[in-house]
Amino acid sequence: MKAIEKSTGCRRAEFSTGRSAVFFFLLLLFAKLPAQDVHFSQCWMTPLLQNPGMAGANYDLQAIANYKDQWGSVASPYKTFDLSFDMKLNHKKAKKGFMAAGINVLSDKAGDSNMGTTQEIASVAYHIILDNKSTFGGGIMAGLAQRSISYSQLQWMNQYDGTAYNPALSSGEPAGDTRSSYANLGAGVVWAYKKGEEYISGNDQLRATLGVSVFQPHQPDYSFYNTNEKLHRKIIAHGNILYGIKNTNLCIVPGYNMTFQGRANEILFGSLLRYITKESSKYTGYVKGSAFSLGVYYRNRDALVPTFVMEMGQYTLGLSYDVNLSGLKTVSSGRGGFEISLRFVNPNPFLYKSASRI
Repeated sequence: MKAIEKSTGCRRAEFSTGRSAVFFFLLLLFAKLPAQDVHFSQCWMTPLLQNPGMAGANYDLQAIANYKDQWGSVASPYKTFDLSFDMKLNHKKAKKGFMAAGINVLSDKAGDSNMGTTQEIASVAYHIILDNKSTFGGGIMAGLAQRSISYSQLQWMNQYDGTAYNPALSSGEPAGDTRSSYANLGAGVVWAYKKGEEYISGNDQLRATLGVSVFQPHQPDYSFYNTNEKLHRKIIAHGNILYGIKNTNLCIVPGYNMTFQGRANEILFGSLLRYITKESSKYTGYVKGSAFSLGVYYRNRDALVPTFVMEMGQYTLGLSYDVNLSGLKTVSSGRGGFEISLRFVNPNPFLYKSASRI
């Protein structure tokens, strides 16, 4: 989940008649902690939000759509959409390295006030070919982010006249809509490795991706009230490994994502067990390969994330659900957020390939 209880400003500190008072006061308890960016539990399906160096790191072409709906059990659902596209640019002629580029568009809406963040970013990366199995790349990103809030649907505690909510009383808050914008910057490095083949007769494949990235190094202003609140610098360390168990249908897919932002931190780790249900025809691809994965991830002091992934040819569908374990479970009853992702890659990852990275 998006670590909602850890955000600041007025990001989640809204009050509306009919909402749980317990939920409201829990949010206030966390309101002094630093603001955090939005994020997804299926972080491997948001590569450009994870690291701009991920552009072109694993696939010739990749397009992903993500959606998350959370906290509907205790308030108006918080909804997050993300679209991502990245591709290699000159890899077919590359001998020492290749360029890659990507774009990402995100929209996040929260609660009755439609408090939201919209951002558009572009990423450029260059990957050095270390040998026929591995690359080392670096990338940068730049874009614009805009925050907005609508006060018309909010009800404030100082509008309570002792008996009931009285809209005629002044809230002391701004009226109408408020917007603020800031530059969104980031950079990162990635090491990627791939060897072996995927077919059940061999299945000795090993794929690994390790990276480190930094976002908002300039710590932009992050307040609707012209205060000195800053969006803290964010550092991410991440890694994924796919290990094929030789001469079987099975692969083990462990991974981690560690995020540090201001005084807050988030550590997500876990593993999937992948089962190859059908092999592609070895060279033509007329028969589409498929696989499915089941597993669970744990976010420190926050949630368990059961996850299901289905792959069919060039398409991947990911489903997960955050089961809340934090103090907010008092009002959420453990119900956190549903997340769905859909990915298309080219070429077909189930087709037979040599050991070469490119």
